Amino acid sequence: MISSRFLSLGRKIVSGSSSRFAAPSAAASQATRGMPLRFKSSTAEEVAVAAEEEDVVPQTSNDNNTASTFSRSKSGTPSPWAAFDAWGAGDDISEPLDPAVEAKLEPKAVMIPLSEDERANVPDEADILASYEQLLQKKSSVHFGYPYNLKFDFTELQNFMNYSINNLGDPFVPSNYGVHSRQFECSVIDFFAKLWKMEKDSYWGYVTTSGTEGNLHGILLARECFPDGILYTSQETHYSVFKAARMYRMDCQSIPTLPMGEIDYDILADTISKNLDRPVILNVNIGTTVKGAVDNLDRILRILKQLDVPRDRYYIHCDGALFALMMPFIDFAPEVSFRKPIDSIAVSGHKMLGCPMPCGVTLSRKEHVKRMEKHIDYLNSVDTTIMGSRNGQAALYLWYSLRKKGIAGIKRDVVHCMETARYLRDQLIEKGLTCRLNDLSSTVVLERPMDVAFVKRWQLACEEDIAHVVVMPNVTRSKIDRFVEELMECTEQHGRVKVARPDSPLTKLGSTW
Repeated sequence: MISSRFLSLGRKIVSGSSSRFAAPSAAASQATRGMPLRFKSSTAEEVAVAAEEEDVVPQTSNDNNTASTFSRSKSGTPSPWAAFDAWGAGDDISEPLDPAVEAKLEPKAVMIPLSEDERANVPDEADILASYEQLLQKKSSVHFGYPYNLKFDFTELQNFMNYSINNLGDPFVPSNYGVHSRQFECSVIDFFAKLWKMEKDSYWGYVTTSGTEGNLHGILLARECFPDGILYTSQETHYSVFKAARMYRMDCQSIPTLPMGEIDYDILADTISKNLDRPVILNVNIGTTVKGAVDNLDRILRILKQLDVPRDRYYIHCDGALFALMMPFIDFAPEVSFRKPIDSIAVSGHKMLGCPMPCGVTLSRKEHVKRMEKHIDYLNSVDTTIMGSRNGQAALYLWYSLRKKGIAGIKRDVVHCMETARYLRDQLIEKGLTCRLNDLSSTVVLERPMDVAFVKRWQLACEEDIAHVVVMPNVTRSKIDRFVEELMECTEQHGRVKVARPDSPLTKLGSTW
């Protein structure tokens, strides 16, 4: 259950009392007034919503028909339905924990006692959980290196945590177990099918535990279609794709990348040309893990055409963990949809949308799933998913987030991420640091800080001599200013990283490719 402190705080905000959650600072409000991006819309009505020029846009709740407003000038997208935002969403940065608090989270303190004597020597559960909440607040306030949107509020769903909601089996074939959220799961799948332009009755999908499970499912479908196929993917692909190749014992060709992180198209074409006697299975990255690079799907399709690879001899899976939900809202961005000859796509739910639990969605062409469908009497459903029991809470949370945000809310999150990423890049360049921001990305890659404590404090993801910041809706310009200030202090004290090797990632950051 949500703490009484949070409930009290929510009541204060609703009544108009001041709070760190209640409104942005003047500086934060001013910070978002930069060069606007243009964004795609699926319908004329959505275009009208997205093109609204006023600072305050009215939103109507579907639950109680009460109107609320949110300001476009706020740094980050507010939650128009929320009394307050999750920890990590505001400008505040929590101070270091008191040693007494940290002590309650050490292994000897959180151990599970097997006797009354052991229980007498450990803190009470309430004290441990209070300390844990303080730790989460601290860590969430300086969360920069991983693509998780911490800006959410699911207070309205708290009561549903009292139920064991299990979507076991296929989402479209109800089982005998009645405590499920299939209706919400199917609605989520329908949303993504429309977003990625799939025709009615042509698609299948489900809510996964993460983007990794989506990749595992997509690559499994590919292997079922082409047991003798070769999987081609770039060296900068997420590790889950290589894991899938090992699990399914597939031949896998790891293709070198261009400096910005995209697959090297010439090497890809040459490698495929040497194996034309075997089917082609391609993983296309819609945003690589470290650099946020987007492989050019159209160029890859041209390669297949130039090599005379027929449609019935290749399978394309798209790993769109973060950016597959962002790209449809960026005008003039390449289209990644099922109007093109792709076969499956995976996206994370806890990244761009934001969710308190890891989750995701995988979508594929229905005919591929039929190859592995098997009826299970025990379930009175069919086995089509990676997992048997599946988290019904995740489907409910994703549905709630999509319903409350809507197309306009997602657009505003994307606008914030792209513009704020450019702000970070410009601040780093102004300070003389080496960095890179790819065109279709909110991931800013920079030289790796030398101080391990700084890296851990800001939770930066590092690879050899580079690190990155993934700008999400909860990352504000105020926090970026604090980050850059501390980074410069770190650089003055510990120096700058040296190039790890002649062709290390750092050597490619300045490339104009």
